[in-house]
Amino acid sequence: MNNNISILVADDHPLLLKGLINELTEQNYNVLEGAENGAKALEIIVSHQPDLAILDISMPLLTGFEVIKKSKEANLNTKFIILTSYKEKGFIMKAQKLNISGYLLKDEPFSEVKRCITAVLKGDHYFSKHFDDILENEISPELKRIKFLSPSERTIIRLISQEKTSKEIAEQLSISYRTVQKHRTNIIGKLDLSSDTDALSKWVLDNKDLILSI
Repeated sequence: MNNNISILVADDHPLLLKGLINELTEQNYNVLEGAENGAKALEIIVSHQPDLAILDISMPLLTGFEVIKKSKEANLNTKFIILTSYKEKGFIMKAQKLNISGYLLKDEPFSEVKRCITAVLKGDHYFSKHFDDILENEISPELKRIKFLSPSERTIIRLISQEKTSKEIAEQLSISYRTVQKHRTNIIGKLDLSSDTDALSKWVLDNKDLILSI
């Protein structure tokens, strides 16, 4: 019975928050007071420990991810669904690292939200098909390539992603400029990039979110 399932919804857009609460109430879920910021959401989760929390990522005071991280640190049993407009690879990676149960786009129909809720309450993970495509075709292939890099090479690409020059990287790591250039050459080979001067910088820019998550 849906009325045995308690759900919290948190979003800083009042109309979206009200609409989702109304939809869930019509489905006979036990919907708790909504929250328009992350701090309020965390307070409700800690005090009521709902079965499920549906959170936006970008909220005042605490982001959805921060709410989830703090809830997990407190060993709460609430399961989480992110409902967001963000499609970037970095956000999907973060959702995976936090082992979030569901990840949906805000422009999807409520029927998709219902399917996600059903799956999550069964103990499954449910990501929007859009995110499944990104995981399969964009994230997984690049992660496989990154795994070929040594710890030193990963450090180099993280610094490149921070727009550090080879000279600045050499100074920060207390190594020679020549060593940095050698690392760059090795990285280009392992990632199977072209020998074009800007190939590595372009790859790092395109995959910055993944690089910062490793």
